Amino acid sequence: MPLNSASVALPDASTVSAASEALARLDTQAFLARLLAQQTPFGELAAVSSFGAESAVLLHLVATLNPMTRVVFLDTGFHFPETLAYRDELIVRLGLQGAQTIGIDPLSEKRYDEAGMLHQTDPDRCCAVRKVQVLKRALRPYGGWISGQKQFHSAGRARLERIEWDEGYNTWKFNPLADWSADRIASYQAEHQLPVHPLVSAGYPSIGCAPCTSQVAQGEEMRAGRWRGQEKVECGLHQNPDVIAVSVG
Repeated sequence: MPLNSASVALPDASTVSAASEALARLDTQAFLARLLAQQTPFGELAAVSSFGAESAVLLHLVATLNPMTRVVFLDTGFHFPETLAYRDELIVRLGLQGAQTIGIDPLSEKRYDEAGMLHQTDPDRCCAVRKVQVLKRALRPYGGWISGQKQFHSAGRARLERIEWDEGYNTWKFNPLADWSADRIASYQAEHQLPVHPLVSAGYPSIGCAPCTSQVAQGEEMRAGRWRGQEKVECGLHQNPDVIAVSVG
């Protein structure tokens, strides 16, 4: 039975220290294997995936270790058709038996964005109701979540740690690929012959919702096409944690 995250509390310093010491010595696969084991100090975990440009790597690792792992995909209602097709392809090819698609509930959509135009007038609010609140609902039964974030994605993610306490969701957050480089991601994909998101070759190295994602020109940062022309750089799912549980650099 998944834990109820409402009851999850920040462990004391000794628990954090013991967990960090044990996990810090592990490579990526062993790190994930420990997290996906039946008995962990963190309870049952869910992986959260955008099924985007680099998602196949983490999903392949998860499927290899435990194909029954809950993998949550947040359907905002604005994804590229290519992303939805890619999601379906990876679920079948990798045997992701715990994959789950979840979206905004009809009452919330009617209350906040009945016309489906909120992304044009208030993109922060749109992300909040179509992503952040949906993820909070999805994570309630779990003791933490596994993300595919990486340090090289942006300056704001450069200090990303493999283990964090996420105050926003009142739960643990794990970033097993935090220190992976773009070359390492590409090498892993090639080695395991993983399918590539079809929009990558069209100039989309970072893929979000269709209305808020544009192509990236050569020499631009990989996330330059997200909310182009706005100060917004993150959707809100990945806020800087108030408590860093452990640094494993």
